[in-house]
Amino acid sequence: MATQPRLDEAHQGLSPAPPSPAAMVDSGIRLLILRKKLIRRALPDHSQQFRRSFQLAFLLLNLWLGASFYFWVRHFETGSHERSGTRPAGVEGWLPIAGLMNMKYWLATGRFPSVHPAAFFLFITFLAIAFLFRKAFCSWLCPVGTLSEYLWRAGRASFGRNFQPRWIDTSLRSLKYLLLGFFVWAVANMSTAAVEEFMHSPYCAIADVRMLNFFRDLGQTASIVLAVLVVASVLVQHFWCRYLCPYGALLGLASLLSPLRIRRTSDACIDCAKCAKVCPSALPVDKLVSIKSAECTGCLECVSVCPSEGALQMRLPRWMRTPNSGRLPAWAIAAGIAILFFGVIGFAKTAGYWNGDVPDYVYRQLIPHANEVEHPLE
Repeated sequence: MATQPRLDEAHQGLSPAPPSPAAMVDSGIRLLILRKKLIRRALPDHSQQFRRSFQLAFLLLNLWLGASFYFWVRHFETGSHERSGTRPAGVEGWLPIAGLMNMKYWLATGRFPSVHPAAFFLFITFLAIAFLFRKAFCSWLCPVGTLSEYLWRAGRASFGRNFQPRWIDTSLRSLKYLLLGFFVWAVANMSTAAVEEFMHSPYCAIADVRMLNFFRDLGQTASIVLAVLVVASVLVQHFWCRYLCPYGALLGLASLLSPLRIRRTSDACIDCAKCAKVCPSALPVDKLVSIKSAECTGCLECVSVCPSEGALQMRLPRWMRTPNSGRLPAWAIAAGIAILFFGVIGFAKTAGYWNGDVPDYVYRQLIPHANEVEHPLE
């Protein structure tokens, strides 16, 4: 019993013994072994210069197409009988539903559509880009994606950060797939004859004019919705593209079949997590070996900030490896996108499939009363 107090006193205030010098040296050696050596990239990365040049060029192209189309429409609205010029068929890129319907018509009949054919060829082009270069249309070409990117960057500059609704992010992302499913279901349930009848209806002939009128004559509800989308895009990265765009959902699904992916080499990676921090789709790039997600837009932001040589690159799978280890540099992606875009359009124009067959006298009758033309299914 006499020893118990001494034992209690010995336990009171007991603290871990300090590590011995030998243990500290051993621990330091282990840390040095575990720490990865950074081998800095030998050449600077120019991927974002390429990408932003494409964004700017495509945005300017769309502004030119929009202005040309507006003046072409005004020619018919004012009743002018002077030569109206050529309708810019490129505006049909803004008619993805027409492109989807024309694709069904082409698959069913083997014939190229004669109404809004440019919508079909652009639809095919963007699907091909998604298959070969991930969802690069969204981050390299799409004017809505470009505006969205500058909106969230403006929000980050103003508030010091963007807001990430992580607790509901996955549920919100599913919305664009639900919208896509609705459009695909609606088109799939139309017979080929019904598709052809709709495409040759007066309503479809001036669908692009009705789209122009929607933006020219925004009502109160549409203005409020548009304002909410703009504010949401300032606060949340790519709000529209991430949660609501059915076109992006379709291209994302097509990109799942792409052999090209962002691939991380763990031996070269120093686990700095810079790639994950800049990913606009909030993907855990630093924890994956291969980025397979349909949300990856191929923007190469993660590759551009990676400081380690060979740690993060856009690559082909091993069974397709080239002498360059399957690595695809940014300039090759840029060249591939340009070749696909101009190649398909060049083929359509050369073969005489680019412009539709709606004559001017039909436009002269329909355009002044575009908002009065009823949907054929109403």
